[in-house]
Amino acid sequence: MTPLSDRELLDLFRQEGSRHYAFNLLVRQYQGRLYAFVRRMITDPDESKDVLQNVFLKAWNGLDRFREDAQLYSWLYRIAHNECISHLKRLRRGLFVSEDHVIERLTTTLDKSEHFTGDAIQAALQRAVMTLPDKQRAVFTMKYFQELKYEEISAITGTSVGALKSSYHIAVRKIEDHLTRDRTK
Repeated sequence: MTPLSDRELLDLFRQEGSRHYAFNLLVRQYQGRLYAFVRRMITDPDESKDVLQNVFLKAWNGLDRFREDAQLYSWLYRIAHNECISHLKRLRRGLFVSEDHVIERLTTTLDKSEHFTGDAIQAALQRAVMTLPDKQRAVFTMKYFQELKYEEISAITGTSVGALKSSYHIAVRKIEDHLTRDRTK
């Protein structure tokens, strides 16, 4: 089945009789990409599923107010981005632990993931990405792993393209430094 366009999904959603059907199609159409992003940010599979569920709950509650000044995917991605950042903040507050402990926890669940299988280089890259601050990790994940354009990331995060390029460049340098330190150990 060919995926419906955003316009077709929204038109279906706004008809009372097809509202649930349209939202079901929307979830099927976008859940894979959104889950991949959330999973890379949260790393724990159960927590990632909870965050993704919150994303779609917020989408369900807010879709009537969606102004269509952005693409539907960008709007969903923005919700996912905000939910990930909020979840990570709650995690830090709830654990009352250092940033290093949170990174260790994220990396441990990352190592157990079926989404991050790969060679040693890939695993080292993933561990290096986990050391980035949350917002910088989100930018790096969207650009490097999900291959989004800076303009798309800007629409999602509300950050200027110039600031995103700078953030990505700094993230790449931090990752290179982390990988270099790992090799010399």
